Amino acid sequence: MTRGADVPVDVDVVVVGAGQAGLSSAYHLTRAGLDHVVLDHAPRPGGAWQFRWPSLTYGKVHGMHALPGMELTGADPMRPSSQVVGEYFAAYEDRFDLRVRRPVDVTAVREGDAGRLRVETSAGIWSARALINATGTWDRPFWPRYRGQETFRGRQVHTANYPGPQEFSGARVIVVGGGTSAVQHLLEIAEVAAETTWVTRRPPVFRDGSFGEAEGRAAVALVDERVRRGLPPQSVVSVTGLPLNEAVRAGLASGVLDRRPVFDRITPAGVAWADGSRVDADVILWATGFRAAVDHLAPLRLREPGGGIRVEGTRAVRDERIHLVGYGPSASTIGANRAGGAAVRDIRRLLNRQRAVVPVAAAPVA
Repeated sequence: MTRGADVPVDVDVVVVGAGQAGLSSAYHLTRAGLDHVVLDHAPRPGGAWQFRWPSLTYGKVHGMHALPGMELTGADPMRPSSQVVGEYFAAYEDRFDLRVRRPVDVTAVREGDAGRLRVETSAGIWSARALINATGTWDRPFWPRYRGQETFRGRQVHTANYPGPQEFSGARVIVVGGGTSAVQHLLEIAEVAAETTWVTRRPPVFRDGSFGEAEGRAAVALVDERVRRGLPPQSVVSVTGLPLNEAVRAGLASGVLDRRPVFDRITPAGVAWADGSRVDADVILWATGFRAAVDHLAPLRLREPGGGIRVEGTRAVRDERIHLVGYGPSASTIGANRAGGAAVRDIRRLLNRQRAVVPVAAAPVA
């Protein structure tokens, strides 16, 4: 930015976030010839992947789809996914000259002048005709609350800060959560921990066999139906079930993946159920997921009474200038790619309509 920090810089589109959804959107904006800027608060390329734990190698990744226009090939499955994907995203930014600005924190998006959006950031202010929000969920880990939680004498860790299995050597660990991350944590922690216990709110559903295009469309449709109703989105993975691979089969056979229903309260020494049973623990690991990072959009009042932002395709129903890519049904990596293209097509139509509105000249005074 070349102007003073308080003077907005005009662009057609601001993209917030440079993960899969943000880079896909920037690619399509560049191809469409639209003036835009990409703002990312992370310190380097890689989106949320750069923060993943070292033991999550690329071979363990649950579905990573290539960005548009450039395949990810020849990756070593034994390397940390944070390194593989981070290098891929960096190379992608270079190849398509995406010029992501980082680190930049977007603090608020509010109504600006002349029908524009005012995007306030740590690096100044932008004035945009439209905005693509691609902030994902990693910055908003969800910590459930249980009675007695503040009394626990051990450690409480969330997936967002999971350091890898070595930190749990010799410890008694309770893993809370029924998703892919919980299963991955359990399988590797069990090899070094003194004891592991798995608790979930609902019985886990394991998916055996292939997961084809028809199954994928059905899963996305379930998530899409929620956001159309203005409810907080579920992840696509949450409705697909847990893949029953060789490692998971071994965990089920060994008892590591024997699940208990969630406890009723937390005690200083561990957790307890209503039937009087208890499990002592040194660590509670919350693999309880994330929520959409959209607080900076609060001034626009996009939320519905149900707590979510109602979206048609990628467009916010309450404000057609706002597109949410990587939100709800487009939260998967392949979904984010497609949604980026769809959002840009919608924005082109919006900008063409805006530019077609020519003010009528005032009649001359007699």
